[in-house]
Amino acid sequence: MSETKVLVTGGAGFIGSHVAEAYLARGYRTWVVDDLSSGRAENVAPGIELIRMDIGDDALDALFRDVGGFDIVNHHAAQIDVRRSVADPRADARINVDGFLNVLECSRRHGTKRFIFVSSGGVLYGEADVLPTPETSPKQPLSPYGVTKLTAEHYLHAYAHVHGMAYVALRYGNVYGPRQDPHGEAGVVAIFSNRLLAGEPLTVYGDGEQTRDYVYVGDVVAANLAATDAALPPPGHLDDRAFNIGTGVGTSVNALADVLMEVADRRVPVRHAPERPGELRHSVLDARRAAQIGWTPRMTLREGLSRTFNHIAMKGTSPV
Repeated sequence: MSETKVLVTGGAGFIGSHVAEAYLARGYRTWVVDDLSSGRAENVAPGIELIRMDIGDDALDALFRDVGGFDIVNHHAAQIDVRRSVADPRADARINVDGFLNVLECSRRHGTKRFIFVSSGGVLYGEADVLPTPETSPKQPLSPYGVTKLTAEHYLHAYAHVHGMAYVALRYGNVYGPRQDPHGEAGVVAIFSNRLLAGEPLTVYGDGEQTRDYVYVGDVVAANLAATDAALPPPGHLDDRAFNIGTGVGTSVNALADVLMEVADRRVPVRHAPERPGELRHSVLDARRAAQIGWTPRMTLREGLSRTFNHIAMKGTSPV
């Protein structure tokens, strides 16, 4: 049998590195492309080939050519800071639209069999009218970052019709877990963990009753493997090949702080700061459709937070 070749962009980052390891554990020959602007080389497991490269680099095509094409391209690389996207939308689009298109075009030219795209449930739906929010809900992104994620999904939908591209879009909730840094959408878990370890107060913005759908990174890895294997429906509508990856349970920031202090077995003061402008009030995903590709979440929040806190405590605090 010929070997399966996989490329994970952003594979030195928090989530991508776990996904790359899972492919390697399957026996797939695995490459990671990452510019290490936020990812870390030490996150890349032995046996995975790390290529330090911007996803917008023209040299990416040479990599595809030299390996004879990748069977699977898993696209995690992105600019993920909503506030940065607001401050500099052109820089955001350079990575999340132009860089994405470079990866997609290389995949098309070199015969990639499946393209897995990491989208975002929270920013795509905005302040949704229905909670938990299903995939078919109106798309009303409220930040340039959200606009780029929706734009990429539209490109994939068009490529499926024009070029026959087999793709899956995974609309993540707030992913947390080991190797997490404080800068992603669920960065509050790492921030709170670091502060608990240092015995410092926790800062909660606004009243702390804003809710998010926290999904453990191990469950997210399982979703990526399921998307790699699953039979795909025809790409009739934008949402037909898109799947929410969440728990369907909203957790407030106040409740998150309480559970983390319980699993850490330590208490610190909680201080409230002014609400941050533009922050979503509630984001909870209805992920039941993901059962169609063989995925359901399994990790409880308490156990997932315990594993995350213990990892940070053993490894030292995450960089802020």
